[in-house]
Formats: sequence, structure tokens, C-alpha cells
Amino acid sequence: MVELRKRREAPSAGHEPPLKKSSSAAKVKANPDPDRTKAASTVDGNVQTGKKLTVGTTVDLDGFGGEVETQDGEMTNLKTLVNDSKNGVVLFTYPKASSPGCTTQACLFRDEYISLTTTGYSIFGLSTDSPKSNTTFRAKQRLPFLLLCDPKATLIGAIGMKKAPKGTTRGVFVVSKTGRIEAVEPGGPAATVEVVRKLISDAERANSQAGSNTVEAQAVQNIPESDNLKAQNGAAASDHGSQADVAAEVADTAEKLDRAADT
Repeated sequence: MVELRKRREAPSAGHEPPLKKSSSAAKVKANPDPDRTKAASTVDGNVQTGKKLTVGTTVDLDGFGGEVETQDGEMTNLKTLVNDSKNGVVLFTYPKASSPGCTTQACLFRDEYISLTTTGYSIFGLSTDSPKSNTTFRAKQRLPFLLLCDPKATLIGAIGMKKAPKGTTRGVFVVSKTGRIEAVEPGGPAATVEVVRKLISDAERANSQAGSNTVEAQAVQNIPESDNLKAQNGAAASDHGSQADVAAEVADTAEKLDRAADT
């Protein structure tokens, strides 16, 4: 007996199978704007403006880098830190609290804290770590400075120390009270401390030179005054001598007249 198979019915008009998603759409989603990616991955540039930060330029501190949190949970920002400082702010960035390299870096700043703050700089550590991690880090290493928590890397990115897609470049950023960038440089633990050490040394040398120039200028101004005093004293002495001579001559003449009268 022959078994008859049913013929498949043709799809009715107007009924179409669902379309598969285009692979190009997925590719677009997977590959964001290359220019934007490039800007975000710039290590030595401000990812907020796309401009490279250079020593000697002045930045507007209003809103610069957004808000960050201290390890104690207090919210602050770079402008506030600069305003509260005597001469400016030093930010040293580190990838991960309590890791070997970051511990070395923080302890180097700790050991030279007094000498590095002699010219009025305030020092802060900056990372994407949580307040809890930075609190433990600070207490264990007995760090004398505050550690700033920047989980979204807004300030880290603003000073050009953000890696893409995630991470922090070890480095140092120094800004003066007026917003002038004194240093912005990636580097190892010892190199970041050396950058600040050199700034301090140059500032002390400049202050010493300025003081020497002031003393020399005052000395030069005082020289004519001394000469004038000597000249005046000499003239007065000369006048006094002349008056004495005149008086002696008058007395001698009077004595001669008296003798003539007696004879």
C-alpha cells in the first residue's frame, strides 16, 4: 500500500517570515564613534574638552573634574581644594589602593610630606577606589594626606590620567592658586615624587634669588646716601675749621691793638 504525503501549503499572500536583524546594526552598536573613543583614551589630554593639558596654561577651576569624595565620605571638588590651600594642590594618581606599586608611591609622598609642603602645596592621593578601600589604605600606611575617591574618573579624566576603557594612569598633577598648571606628568612611584621635589627646589631657588636681588637693590640705593652724609659731614667740618681760623685772627688783631694802646 502506497502512503501519500501531504504537500506543504504555500505561504498565503501578505504573510512573510520575520526578518533577521541586520548584522551591520550590531556592528554599529559594538563600535562606538571612533573619535569619541580616541578622546576618551587620551592619557595626556583632558577628556572633557579633548584638549591637551600643558604646563604653563591656566584652567578654569569652576566645575573642573566634577565632584569627588574623600575617604571620610565628604564631597569636594578641585576648586575648593585649591581655594583651601596656601599655594596650590598636588594630585598624585594611582591605579589601585594597597597594591604594591601604589603603596610605594603613597609612602614616598608620606616620607617627604614635610619637605614637599614647605612652599604651601596641599597633597592629595586620587584614585577610583571606594571610600572603604582608601580608608583602609590610609590607616594602614599612616598617610598624613587625604585620599580622594573618584569612581567615575571625572577628575582623573579631566587631568588626563584616565585609561580606556577603564583604569587610571599613575602620575602627578600640580595646579597653582590661580589655576596655572605647574606639572602634569605620568610616571612611576619615584618619578611622581621627583616632579614635585623639583618644583619645590625651583621655587625655593627663585625665592632666594629674589631676596638676594632685593638686598642688593637696597644696598645700591643706600650708597649715595652714605656718600652724601660723608660730604655733608666734611663740609660741616670744613666750615667749622674756617670759623675757628677767623676767630683766631680777630683775637690776634685785638691783642695787637691792645699792645699798641699801652705803648
